Amino acid sequence: MKHGSITELELSAGYTRRMRRKLPSLLIAITLSGAPLLRQSGFTPGPDGLPPGWRTWAARAEIAPKTYIEQVHSLGEPGSLAVSGNSNAAAYGGWEYSVRGIEPGRWYRLTAWYRAEGLRYEPLQVLARLDWRTAKGGRAGQPDYAYQLERYGEWRKVTLQAPAPEGAAEVVIQLYLANAPQGMVWWDEISLEPAPDPGPRLVRVAALNFRPTNSASAAENVRRFLEAADKAIGGKVDLILLPEGITLVGTGKKYADVAEPVPGPTTAKLSEYAKQRSAWVVAGIYERESPAIYNTAVVLDREGRLAGKYRKVYLPREEIEGGLTPGEDYPVFQTDFGKVGVMICWDLQYADPARNLALRGAELILLPIWGGNEALAKARAIENQVFLVASGYDHPTYILDPEGRTVAAAEQRGQAAIAELDLNRRWVDKWLGWMRGRFMKELRLDLPVRRPGFEP
Repeated sequence: MKHGSITELELSAGYTRRMRRKLPSLLIAITLSGAPLLRQSGFTPGPDGLPPGWRTWAARAEIAPKTYIEQVHSLGEPGSLAVSGNSNAAAYGGWEYSVRGIEPGRWYRLTAWYRAEGLRYEPLQVLARLDWRTAKGGRAGQPDYAYQLERYGEWRKVTLQAPAPEGAAEVVIQLYLANAPQGMVWWDEISLEPAPDPGPRLVRVAALNFRPTNSASAAENVRRFLEAADKAIGGKVDLILLPEGITLVGTGKKYADVAEPVPGPTTAKLSEYAKQRSAWVVAGIYERESPAIYNTAVVLDREGRLAGKYRKVYLPREEIEGGLTPGEDYPVFQTDFGKVGVMICWDLQYADPARNLALRGAELILLPIWGGNEALAKARAIENQVFLVASGYDHPTYILDPEGRTVAAAEQRGQAAIAELDLNRRWVDKWLGWMRGRFMKELRLDLPVRRPGFEP
């Protein structure tokens, strides 16, 4: 694996003489379109022990981590910004650098590399963020957290692209270590540069509200669902969601009567429809694999190819007693418009399915559902900062935004909830900031879930 001319082997070694010659030294550029505002590899202490332009920060002296210039662990030019927990569990802080000439509304990209050791929970204990300031030094908007990460041997590359908020004239680059008494982090190869505005990333989504009755077979059900979708969903859409168990509802049959392989006859019909509509199609069916029967959602792409499937993880008692087997994973599917995940019905009752999907990058969660708790559906959208699209029988068919608000709803049978969603939109709370970034950085997955009676 390479980063520019850097191989994974070279990165895992920390630095090489060859890369010391190649990587640039400090560059603070004048603010021209596209010109870096900061680019630095290699750090040398000045008379005060700090590299030019850099300072250290902690909320209180007694919780200040140990900060110094490290000559051994560096990525490019000699020297990195080191932060040590110094055996202090309360230590929180690190290095800061102020960049002026920030333009409100303009996008900027922060890139920083780090190497760390002695951590208990890296996502929470290593922080890189942009803290926006006004011309008078007050806070403009709220800080943005870098959470997107790439691994190259022992080094990690974190990136953040964000627009400067209203009133911003300066930004403080903050590179911290948090509450890691035995931890060490070395920061290197740090840059801040203007970035292009990504603009909208639009997807038109449709969820069908339909429930057939008195059907003789699974095949008849599928035909009726697709006819209803054609009538309810006019024009071009990118994704069509059908409910849970479309081969069973209204037939009076049992799970085993309608269970089929995947791919199989129902996926073949859905494939034809997806290709005809040039849309992604997601629908719930019952899948048989040897003796096991799963409550499964199949995902077909615009060409009608089977892109994947999700097997319902949380089965209610009624489905277990009916002979179903639970799934064991939360796959995320890469589409041509973004990443989507799927939950099915009872999955909604528990926090971890949606959380897993969001952590794996899902921007849109699809919910084929029989019936469920509307308040929990809104909670899953809000707490994970995702769009949620539900197609149900006894649960409403609607589209929720990341604030839990209804964007579109289909209240009558034979209707579809249809909405155009912008997956690039940033949902920012005035007081709390960009909630997606905060969710990614502040979620505590390091604390064990303990159940009395099951502990060793």
